Amino acid sequence: MRAPAGPATENGRTVNPTELIRKKRHGETLSRQELQFLIDGYLRGDIPDYQISSFLMAVYFRGMTFEETATLTEIMLGSGKSVDLRSVPGLKVDKHSTGGVGDKVSLILAPMVAACGVPVPMISGRGLGHTGGTLDKLESIPGFRTTLSLEEYAAVIRETGVVMIGQTADIAPADKRLYALRDVTATVESIPLIAGSIMSKKLAEGIDALVLDVKTGRGAFMETEEKAGELAATLIAVGKRFGKRTLGFITSMYQPLGFAVGNWLEVRECIDCMHGRDVPDLMEVTVLLGGAMLFAGGKARSIGEGADGCREAVRNGSAWKKFIQMVRTQGGSVETVEDPDRYPVSLHSSAIESPADGYVTAIDALDIGYCSILLGAGRMTVDDKIDPKAGILLHRKIGDRVRKGDPLATMYTDRAPALSEVAARIGAAIVVAAHRADPPPLIRSMVDERGNHPWPLDAKG
Repeated sequence: MRAPAGPATENGRTVNPTELIRKKRHGETLSRQELQFLIDGYLRGDIPDYQISSFLMAVYFRGMTFEETATLTEIMLGSGKSVDLRSVPGLKVDKHSTGGVGDKVSLILAPMVAACGVPVPMISGRGLGHTGGTLDKLESIPGFRTTLSLEEYAAVIRETGVVMIGQTADIAPADKRLYALRDVTATVESIPLIAGSIMSKKLAEGIDALVLDVKTGRGAFMETEEKAGELAATLIAVGKRFGKRTLGFITSMYQPLGFAVGNWLEVRECIDCMHGRDVPDLMEVTVLLGGAMLFAGGKARSIGEGADGCREAVRNGSAWKKFIQMVRTQGGSVETVEDPDRYPVSLHSSAIESPADGYVTAIDALDIGYCSILLGAGRMTVDDKIDPKAGILLHRKIGDRVRKGDPLATMYTDRAPALSEVAARIGAAIVVAAHRADPPPLIRSMVDERGNHPWPLDAKG
């Protein structure tokens, strides 16, 4: 861990936090020493929350240069430990998603890619706002441990080729402290701060390459493709600065991904997919990202060839076997995932029916996400307890034809008082109209060091 820096100096004089906040508020560039002074001072307790909050707000409005962003990433990375996975054979590749409603990709992707021979060390997060979290989904499996020590983390990936945990106290502690402030000061949607947060954790986990899923649309943090592309480009540039091969995709979040929204409901959907159920949008994203990971990991000559290998891992059952191995190794109940019907069910369930004949033309992913929280599937505050059974199961997606009275979605909850309000909100979030409307393309573009490219690049992808 890097030793705390002394006071920042500028032109031979000491600089205090207020001056640095003012500089950033005016859009000026902070030096490495000045950024180090702010972060180290905050970690030591010398700089209070309110001053760092002001600094974060200044960054939110005035931004950072790329050099500042890369420096902030390096400082947060250096605030903790990095894992050495050189003893694990092969190139280690992870995936990061910027989050969305129903985004359960990692639960299929990680074991699928590991089954194809690429080690997958994955440090994931919890639900944030309207978006779900991989850790919450995994912890809906009875006994599954996401709080491993770094030694256990390294041992699990050596044994199984895949590990999925949460951020430990040793991994980028500066990021953990700053992120908590960003969450309560409305400064989450800042590209430099997002990039520093993501990459400091990813660089610490021992990877050689990273594949990004940057989501855009109503249910994403980056609602416009322009902002999503800017974030992807920044993440890729930071990865390059630190010698990590990084590429990404801009994907749509104009409706929930898959049919299930809610922790165990999403795990159940992933189990079904690993047994061959085709959930078209979910599997399209999962297989594409998996193909890119195999390509980055040297196990495929192209993304398309890698995608073919991922489909075969699902078809031949090796992805499922790897998932079972991961669950068992991390303390989860294999009996539950092998027989998901034994899982407890919500006290209340209720269907929302189509008000008319027609077609589903829109599903507001943002509001569906918030509705799942009201049912108990997410957190309104950090201290809220999640009900893993709660959530929403969609029965129709954009473009599907419906008859009056057909079920559009089913709610699951132990909170009976929430049913009426949530039913009304879901009914408003799912739009049925007379004329058919197709969803926008799911894969918008690919981003690499050379720029943003329409997808597919060629017939083979």
